[in-house]
Amino acid sequence: MSVLLAAPKKMIELTVDGEVVRVFEGSTILDACRMLGNEQPTLCYGDTLTPVNVCRVCVVEVEGARTLVPSCSRKVEAGMVVLTDSERVRTSRRLVMELLGSSVDLSTAPDALAYIEQYDAKPDRFGPDAATVVQDVKVDNDLYVRDYSKCILCYKCVSACGEDHQNTFAIAVAGRGFDAHISTELDVTLPESACVYCGNCIAVCPTGALMSVPEYEKRQAGTWDAENETVVSTVCPYCGVGCNLELHVQDNEIVNVTSPHDHDVTEGNLCIKGRFGYQYVQNRR
Repeated sequence: MSVLLAAPKKMIELTVDGEVVRVFEGSTILDACRMLGNEQPTLCYGDTLTPVNVCRVCVVEVEGARTLVPSCSRKVEAGMVVLTDSERVRTSRRLVMELLGSSVDLSTAPDALAYIEQYDAKPDRFGPDAATVVQDVKVDNDLYVRDYSKCILCYKCVSACGEDHQNTFAIAVAGRGFDAHISTELDVTLPESACVYCGNCIAVCPTGALMSVPEYEKRQAGTWDAENETVVSTVCPYCGVGCNLELHVQDNEIVNVTSPHDHDVTEGNLCIKGRFGYQYVQNRR
């Protein structure tokens, strides 16, 4: 029986900040930057998600291009010349972070806070009357809370719930402009929606807008201690699929469960039992 082999991919050579790099055809500018150890800021990008190009914090300058381009999705071309730290790029990134910082609570978004500092962004320059997305926290189930005052509309939760992973389509972006927000169908409560509580939306959220109940309660009580957290790897006990788990333990208590993005079974995803079904471990009576 003959076996058809895929044609080998060509190598593409381009220049990033004066350094020549060769990557496979079909790679993105972000891939090329990472090959050089030149890490670019990202908020809406996820290694296991289809790029949606909404946060615009990863934009770079490409010689000959009229506008800045998102490095997370723009494919490389032979001879491309890329600048990742030009004044034009820094100005754009600074403004993006100022707009986000002035309208959204980023207190539980360490990456975003680091970018604000890195680009010397001044969110408070818009004044105390700047419009915000502040709203009440939604607590309508026993597993996780939704604090959309922290939502930057990165679409990662929508992608994880939709075609990229879960295919439940319980949530989507509703509204337009400043009124755009993440919503269930007809804006019903989560228990009344199609949500299966896999928690994969929590796993990809970059700001803490989606958070497990144990983490939320500890943060509210002032006992959250991420610096002294221990992460233990194990295998999910519930079925024979073999999902790898990472148990996040604080003060001898499991507070969160995640799965590695590079695990070939889960790609960071879990079901409701794998992510939330650990309470029996702590029932020591």
